[in-house]
Amino acid sequence: MLSPALVIAASLGYLLVLFAVAYWADRRGRQGRSVIANPWVYALSLAVYCTAWTYFGSVGRAATGGVWFLPIYLGPTLAMVLGWLVVRKMVRIAKAYRITSIADFIASRYGKSPLLAGLVTLIAVVGIVPYIALQLKAVSAGYALLTASGAGGVALPAVHWSQDSAFYVALVLAGFTMVFGARHLDTTERHEGMVAAIAFESVVKLVAFLSVGLFVVYGMFDGLGDLFARAQAVPALLQLLRLEQGGQFAWAQWFALTLLSMLSVVFLPRQFQVMVVENVRESHLRRAVWVFPLYLLLINLLVLPIALGGLLYFGGGAAVNAENFVLSLPLAAGQQALALFVFIGGLSAATGMVIVETIAVSTMVSNELVLPLLLRWRHLRSGAGQDLSRLLLGIRRAAILGVLVLGYVYFHLAGEAYALVSIGLISFAAVAQFAPVMLGGMYWKGGTRQGALAGLLVGFAMWAYTLMLPSIAKSGWLDAGFLAHGPWGVGWLRPEQLLGLMGLDGLTHSLFWSLLANIGVYIGLSLWRAPSGHEASQALLFVDVFKRTAVSSPVFWRGRARTSDLLQLCERFLGAAKAEALFAGYARQMGVRQADAIRPDARFVQFVETQLAGAVGSASARVLVASVAEEETLTPEDVLRILDETSQIRAYSRALEDKSRSLEQATADLREANNQLQSLDRLKDDFMSSVTHELRTPLTSIRALAELMQADEGMPAAQRQQFIGIIVAETERLTRLVNQVLDMAKIEAGHADWHVAAVDLRALVTQAVATTAEVFRERAAQVHVHLPAQVPTLQADPDRLMQVLLNLLSNAAKFVPQPGGEVVVSVQADAQGVTVSVQDNGPGIDPAQALLVFDRFHQGCDAARRPQGTGLGLPISRQIVEHFGGRLWLEPPPTPGPTPTQGPTQLLPPAPGACFSFWLPLQPPIAKETTPP
Repeated sequence: MLSPALVIAASLGYLLVLFAVAYWADRRGRQGRSVIANPWVYALSLAVYCTAWTYFGSVGRAATGGVWFLPIYLGPTLAMVLGWLVVRKMVRIAKAYRITSIADFIASRYGKSPLLAGLVTLIAVVGIVPYIALQLKAVSAGYALLTASGAGGVALPAVHWSQDSAFYVALVLAGFTMVFGARHLDTTERHEGMVAAIAFESVVKLVAFLSVGLFVVYGMFDGLGDLFARAQAVPALLQLLRLEQGGQFAWAQWFALTLLSMLSVVFLPRQFQVMVVENVRESHLRRAVWVFPLYLLLINLLVLPIALGGLLYFGGGAAVNAENFVLSLPLAAGQQALALFVFIGGLSAATGMVIVETIAVSTMVSNELVLPLLLRWRHLRSGAGQDLSRLLLGIRRAAILGVLVLGYVYFHLAGEAYALVSIGLISFAAVAQFAPVMLGGMYWKGGTRQGALAGLLVGFAMWAYTLMLPSIAKSGWLDAGFLAHGPWGVGWLRPEQLLGLMGLDGLTHSLFWSLLANIGVYIGLSLWRAPSGHEASQALLFVDVFKRTAVSSPVFWRGRARTSDLLQLCERFLGAAKAEALFAGYARQMGVRQADAIRPDARFVQFVETQLAGAVGSASARVLVASVAEEETLTPEDVLRILDETSQIRAYSRALEDKSRSLEQATADLREANNQLQSLDRLKDDFMSSVTHELRTPLTSIRALAELMQADEGMPAAQRQQFIGIIVAETERLTRLVNQVLDMAKIEAGHADWHVAAVDLRALVTQAVATTAEVFRERAAQVHVHLPAQVPTLQADPDRLMQVLLNLLSNAAKFVPQPGGEVVVSVQADAQGVTVSVQDNGPGIDPAQALLVFDRFHQGCDAARRPQGTGLGLPISRQIVEHFGGRLWLEPPPTPGPTPTQGPTQLLPPAPGACFSFWLPLQPPIAKETTPP
């Protein structure tokens, strides 16, 4: 037994930690460093699905039904893995149209109907208030167990509300929800603190539940093997490990529970709140798809071992409530600290659900029930009056308190009449009625407001008659006779055997009839009457949400409005500062300097209505806008006409975008051409400068020597002959330079003469080597030729190719050492072409100069050892080779190590010199720009 003061202090301490986490997250959000803009936080916030029902009720269900607690968690797993695309569409719709709740979602889809929004809200309140009572019951029972003598967990006598701990827990949770869930009016703005606190609570309850599970398995028993072996030795417990549970497998019940939980994880108001409204980015769903099912697996991993451990330890007697095994087992083993920690985990599971559910339901109550009634008061709808944003916030906070008080009243009156699991399943079946109109509205354009209203009404009535009334009768509030005999003694009206349907449990029976009636009436009435113009327009926006954007989406509104009236309306319900900021932002977006200059067209009216919808709901926002604007009623033909106009506008916009892209491309092409012209102009200047320099050098030499001979008539004949030889050599060099410059200019201008013929490259290489033999002999160098037996014939100009070969051999002869120079010429052929390589053992080329050797007038060595040359041989050679579709390149220097070089040089021995290679295709290209392999 723990002292009440200790339990209360620990509980308050935990709630203070929760306040601190929420305050820290809100502060970070205001600083622009959002905590909830994280996929892990989003995925953990979805675990608000695991409430006190999971924490306590699952163990109780496992103690009586064995593995039959699993369908409640298999459904959400399947929903996330298989149905995440549905959730993604819901998120996209909610973001596009500023949806605030599930009631707002349904009402907005069916023509923004206030009546439909109010009906959904009433169903949510009736279905969820018992679920909130379930959480209070779990906390109260846990507190009573910790502070009462013994560990039996028998129900304690009822106490006055002023002495009931659950009442004060409800008040604390109401305060927390008001502070962090109703701080601002626009509910589409993220509740940073609330979501962060829920994610934190998810971690706490998971760790606490796993702690007690591990203690039971390994602290009270010798592991899972020992635990299950003892359970199998007891016939009653052995039966819990089987699906049949003493008879045939109840597949209908298993399917019903799985389906019910699949629908609930999406359509419960709290799940819609955290999954859709609080979603920051759609991409977070990718993480949640596997993290949330993994969380469900972990928190349910030890449910059955705890249940079996409790039944083995306590003997399965009625004196011990199986739902409290997570607390009674540690207490019985003397682990009071663990029991307190587990209680905090249960408190965490309960408070998380209550906070989020209360925010969601109170938003619906204030927007869809209270506000429509207040709007009937002309003072609120007129243009006069003060800022109403504080009034609306006060209404929302009062709704939070009212919902929690209703939950406590239900708990206080009927809390002991039903088990936790039963209360939870009743709530699940209620919210399942939202599924047909939600899913139909997202994927079927034919759904109408009348069909949705009638379907929900009939489904809810069937739920109340076949499930809610029997639960009230079993609680002792009604005469249970009508369960056995039917009202007025009509047997086929028995609530649990309606129309003679027997063989199903109460939940499956109710789910079958309520969903069947709901779907049937919804589809039947929708097919019977065509949707109105406004319903059709909303259907198009919802069903085709992925095909629309903020700009291309059609605006289904016609009428007249004034900007000043719309601004005043926003100021009254959003606050003056926010309204002015919104209008100023819209003005900048439209290219208008002042908000007064905004043209109140249909898109602007839609903008105002959407902003109001984030604060008061889409149905109330529509009523407010209609109060200051003169709207024309749209027919289905008008909707089709607007849609056609929008399609034309979209087509025009697409054409303008194409033209804009074409203009941008043309501009880029012109810019590129201009850059090329500037580059060519610079190249021309560089070329002229280089040619002038190269011409000046031999001319200067010739002039200097001629002037010397002219001035010195008595110059010795030998010296005069030497000077004449130098003049002749410089003249030949000058001739070569002029010829090469002219040759290169003709090639680049496309005016060169090309005489294409069949070329035997093997014979051409042999001839080139023979032509340069005297040059190599003078330098005492050796030339090695590696020729294959046969080389395919090429189509090229033999004279031009000879020019290339002579240039490469001449360069090699200039740079080989003297004596000891070696040059290797090799030819290699393949299916694509022929490669010729010329390698010398000279000093080689600096890698930094490798890309410059093909530039005009550039020679790949330093000035100290630069031989005579024009620096045009390699550029001309490359132009010739590329003209025939080939490529000329400098091979990279060999890397040290045993790895052989690749390509045509693999036959050459490693050498420190330079190796130039060129490749020519067997078939000449059609165009000069053909790229060789």
